[in-house]
Amino acid sequence: MLRILRSSSRAVVVLTIFCALFAGLVAIIAASSDAANGHPAKPSATATRTPDRARTQTSTRTLLRQLAVTSEHSAGYDRDLFKLWDSQGGGCDTRDRVLITEAITRPHVSSSCALTDGKWRSPYDRVTTTDPSTFDIDHLVPLAEAWQSGAWRWSGNTREAYANDLGYGPDLVAVTAHSNRSKGDSEPSAWLPTTRSFDCTYEAWWVAVKWRWHLSVDSAEKRWLSTHLATCGWPSVTTPSRPTTTTTVSAGLGTSDGAPGDPG
Repeated sequence: MLRILRSSSRAVVVLTIFCALFAGLVAIIAASSDAANGHPAKPSATATRTPDRARTQTSTRTLLRQLAVTSEHSAGYDRDLFKLWDSQGGGCDTRDRVLITEAITRPHVSSSCALTDGKWRSPYDRVTTTDPSTFDIDHLVPLAEAWQSGAWRWSGNTREAYANDLGYGPDLVAVTAHSNRSKGDSEPSAWLPTTRSFDCTYEAWWVAVKWRWHLSVDSAEKRWLSTHLATCGWPSVTTPSRPTTTTTVSAGLGTSDGAPGDPG
């Protein structure tokens, strides 16, 4: 009787091992078949996703500390030195793409990129509209301010890239024409949105955009931003990537590359 029990136990063990090996073989064959048909294998349950640098957060205190402090260069500014608006495909230009992205009710987009049946809200004054023609696209750091803060050195291609920047949300903002034109070329110390709850966000975005494009601040601007952002608790922003900027040193002296790459 004891021999029979031992034999049965060995048989169960052998059968269990055989079943496990067979199941593993089936899994390997299935995975190979999936891969051959364009279906990627499922990731391991222990796999970790590489953090997306564009989604990391950085304190405005850190970004502001890294901005160069220089006097402003106002000579030679002309809005026409910044080409607007670039074609972005599908009949749409940069302005259209900002409106599509920032709509609170997604519009219908025609083959010519006419936008209908959408809805927009201006973060500067909380005004809503269903008529996108009543909204402007604001360069959060105005073109004239960008010029004074370093864009006067840029090549035409870099100025065009700045003027049509869809790579970082705060750069271009859909707002009411009234708020955009009341702001003009003002710095935050001279103009802030009428929606006071947006002030800290606006000031934080100002620093982020300047940091993204290697733009400078003057000493008074830095003091003002330091005081007000400290009051805001030094808010963090989505860490901007930093495009390569090409600078024209001076007429006849060629070009040089600015500091490229993502923040380290």
